[in-house]
Amino acid sequence: MTIEQTARDFFEACETGGGWAACKAWCKDFASFSCQADALAETETLAEYAEWMKGLLVPIPDGRYELTAFAADEDRGTVVASAVFRGTQTGAGGPVAATGRAVASDYAYVIAFEGDRISHMTKIWNDAQALRQLGWA
Repeated sequence: MTIEQTARDFFEACETGGGWAACKAWCKDFASFSCQADALAETETLAEYAEWMKGLLVPIPDGRYELTAFAADEDRGTVVASAVFRGTQTGAGGPVAATGRAVASDYAYVIAFEGDRISHMTKIWNDAQALRQLGWA
């Protein structure tokens, strides 16, 4: 399996709320995570991030992604994906009662590999914009 296919399988499992149980097959045990966004400032492992994504689909049960680009750089062992997350907060569990407001938030993943497994992922995302759209900030 190529790193591109591994990243695609991981991306699908993560973005559809599979949590770490669904994502770990493609990752190193202690794969790291980084994101320069306040909402994810304390998130340091890919396991924590996968669970965060799973939790996000509770208040936003129709949450889904629209993939806009996907590319592998085999020489550097890196895959880059960009997408738009869309959904409406109709469920309980967010920082405030259901707002009924929608979000369309651009983001990108830079997925680094060691061998055939994901060792690190960086998320590039403007959380402040997304939270304002939802009425959470």
